[in-house]
Amino acid sequence: MLLERLYDEDLSQASYLVACQDSGEALVVDPRRDIADYLDLARHHGLRIVAVTETHVHADFLSGTRELAAATGATAYVSGEGGEDWQYDFPAERLHDGDTIELGAVTITARHTPGHTPEHLSFLITDTAFAPSPGYLLSGDFVFAGDLGRPDLLDEAAGMQDTRFEGARQLFASLRDVFLSLPDHVQVLPGHGAGSACRKALGAVPSTTVGYERSFAWWAPHLAADDEQGFIDALLDGKPDAHAYFG
Repeated sequence: MLLERLYDEDLSQASYLVACQDSGEALVVDPRRDIADYLDLARHHGLRIVAVTETHVHADFLSGTRELAAATGATAYVSGEGGEDWQYDFPAERLHDGDTIELGAVTITARHTPGHTPEHLSFLITDTAFAPSPGYLLSGDFVFAGDLGRPDLLDEAAGMQDTRFEGARQLFASLRDVFLSLPDHVQVLPGHGAGSACRKALGAVPSTTVGYERSFAWWAPHLAADDEQGFIDALLDGKPDAHAYFG
């Protein structure tokens, strides 16, 4: 299996290329509008990009899912979760919780992890040639190294009202039901790093693990105590302003 991170320092945003080297098939997750880097990377490794997807509707950069799919003939996959108001407006295969994308010996499993946005998906990656269970989680704007995706951007950037409280409750449930159900060894690869306004305390390290966050994250004691209200209060306190280009 090949897993590479492509990072935009200006946006503090990460995309990922996942591939089975035996089959030569690759998936790109959360591509930016300028798709040249993905094409170059696939060419360098002798891979075919056969699938493109994204974790959620992005407020802070222009997605390149349609452009990359059109340029490569890949299948575009987007979230089918979140209800009618959160369906994408372009033709693509819809992913629901538990759906999979197969790349040779590599299995990518979609998990619905709402909170940052209602339709948000995270992707578990299993290299079946090496292990029978997932070893990686592409967490998008769900879990970062040292923090969580903010649930208030729909209010602040999209002009909606009071969605942050429901988003915070959804985030609590996503942590409890999905994230904390994973083994400690699972590596977590988030969609943003330090400098992003998507949260106030993002770490500068590019990844974390389920076990590290379970032990040391600010939110872990709230989950351990099943303290939803304390979690919500802490999550919504002291958030940074969204940049003017969010929306």
